Order: sequence, then structure tokens, then C-alpha cells
Amino acid sequence: MSAGSIILAGGGTGGHIAPGIAIAERLREVAPSIALHFACSTRPIDAQMLERAGFPYSPIPAEGFSPRPAKLLRFARAFLAGRSVAHELLRAQDARCVISLGGFVTAPVVHAARSLKVPVFLVNLDATPGKANRWVAKRAQRIWSACATPGCPTFATRIVGMPIRRIAIASSDAESCRRQLGLERGLHTLFVTGASQGAKSLNDLLMLMLKQHRSAFSGWQVYHLVGGGERHVVEAAYREAGVHAVVSTFIDHIGLAWGAADLALSRAGANSVAEAVSNAVPTVFAPYPWHHDQHQKANAQPFVDQGLARCEIDAIEADANIRDLGRVLESLMKDHPAREAMRTGLRALPQADAALEIARTAAAIASGD
Repeated sequence: MSAGSIILAGGGTGGHIAPGIAIAERLREVAPSIALHFACSTRPIDAQMLERAGFPYSPIPAEGFSPRPAKLLRFARAFLAGRSVAHELLRAQDARCVISLGGFVTAPVVHAARSLKVPVFLVNLDATPGKANRWVAKRAQRIWSACATPGCPTFATRIVGMPIRRIAIASSDAESCRRQLGLERGLHTLFVTGASQGAKSLNDLLMLMLKQHRSAFSGWQVYHLVGGGERHVVEAAYREAGVHAVVSTFIDHIGLAWGAADLALSRAGANSVAEAVSNAVPTVFAPYPWHHDQHQKANAQPFVDQGLARCEIDAIEADANIRDLGRVLESLMKDHPAREAMRTGLRALPQADAALEIARTAAAIASGD
């Protein structure tokens, strides 16, 4: 009898795809006879990450829900098309379990799974479950969460921790990581990241700091992930300020960047927070500012409450950001004892391989155990 497959459904951002890849990597180890296939969004970042990781995938037509008439119509049409594609995919792959990772692409896949009586295992990745996950939760046989959900304390039956790829964890010391990234020895290193999509507001803040607070960078270098098309202008800003920096649009082995860092400025997506904490990097989190509920803030808050991280509002405009977000970043760049205290506290936190736990449970579900 065929061992069938496990479908990992989610996408649209690296924050959904990276945890899915982490789970898939462990599934390859614990259940090599079970085939793996991703049902992802049509956004290029999904294909880019999955191709680099070597996992097969199928883009699913889907749109985010909106009550506005025009968008609601697009949502309905995409949902029906996505459900049809997902239905055929699950049948063709002989799906035995769907791991739902969140995002708008999960809804049509889960609906198809229900019609085919394929068990659904929801892995919620954010402190504030989104609309899609709340919808999926009513249709899932098992619900785990990577982190506590204070606004919905009974949402999940288990808090398991964030599934993290092994390449997101530094495997060597700081100097080795810096050397591999083209950074210099003997300088403190700031890691700036807007996650997989980049963050223009953070890029703008750093460029303004280089003009107005150049002295803050004395003794520092920067590894800066810019996302899309701002690489050349950001590189020019560092060059004109005389600050050594490596500016990149994407890094696959992101553990090198975390391993090189003495301090980070980062978005507060659940995956980014987990990577910073797992690598014990003192971080100033700037939650994505265009979410109405500011749910990224909740991902960082437990560590802020313990004094192990800072979280500041991203005011979007650089002139506004430099007064608060920039001030906090600069103060930590200058305060070496404060950074070391944060790093010591982060290192003392318990660590668990959430991806392995999820993989073992999904394999058991797929096997009918």
C-alpha cells in the first residue's frame, strides 16, 4: 500500500514558507517513505524559497477575504478556482494529511481536504491568529500554535514553539559567519532585515541615520537585507558615509546573518522573532506598520516584557522614525553591557525542536495512528 503524501499548505510570505520548509526537512528524516508537496500561493517568493529548498509545489489560486464588493467577488472566484485545483492536487498526491500553515491560500486547500476526508493539522504561527486560521480551526482535527495566543487563550491544544530551519540557526562562531558574508573582523555587526519582502521604512531610517548620526556607526558594520529594488541606493548611502556594509536582496542561509550579529533591527513576524531568539541576538523589533491590529507586536511582546528585546512603532516616515526607533537603536549600539545582558538572558531560554515535534505528529496522522 502506498504511504501517500503530506501536503503543506500556506504561503504568500517567507514567514509562512520557512516554517513549512523546517517541518518538511524533519519529515524527510522521520518519515522518508511519505511524499511531501507544498500547496502555496502564486507569489514569486514562495516559488523562489521552495525551489531553493528542493521541495515540489503547486501554486493555488487564492485571494484574501474582504467585505468590499469588488474584492469579495475576486475572493469568491479565486476560492472556487483554488478549491478545484487543490481537490485535484490532493487526489493526485494521495494526500493523507494536510498541514495548514496559515495565509489566505490555506482556505481552499482545507475545504478540499474536508471534502476528501483528509485530516487537517493546523499549525498557527502568530500570537494573533488571522482570519484564515480562525476559519481553518473550525475544520481541523488538531490545532497547535507556535506561540501563546493571549487574545484567544483556548485557540490551540498545544504551544509547541516555532518550527525553524536548521539553516536559520548559526552553525559557527561570529567571526566565521562574518567572514562568509564578506564582513570585516574586529567590528561590531548590526543586522538589518525587513524579512522576505524587505522594509522600505527601515531602509529609509538607516539612510537618514547615516546622514544625521554617522558617529553612532563608529566601530560598527552592517549586514542589510533590503528585499526588492533598493539595493543600489542603500549601498551608496553606506559608501558615502564611510560605513562598511554588505547589502543583499536575499539570503538563504540566514543563520549566517544572525550568527554574525551583535544587534539586529527587524520586523516582528513570528518567524523573525523566533530566529532572533533562537540565535540569542539582541533585537529592536519594528512591527509591520500597515496591519490594522498591529498583530506583529504580540509576537515580540513576551521577550520585551522579560527585557530581552525592544519593540518600537515603525512610524513609516524616516524623520519620525529617527526620533524614537532610531534613538532606541542608537542607544543599544552604544550600550555594550545592555546588549550582553540581553544576549545572556536569551541564551538561558529553553530550546526545543518544534519542527521535529510537528513532523512526528503529522507522520503519525498520515499513517493513521
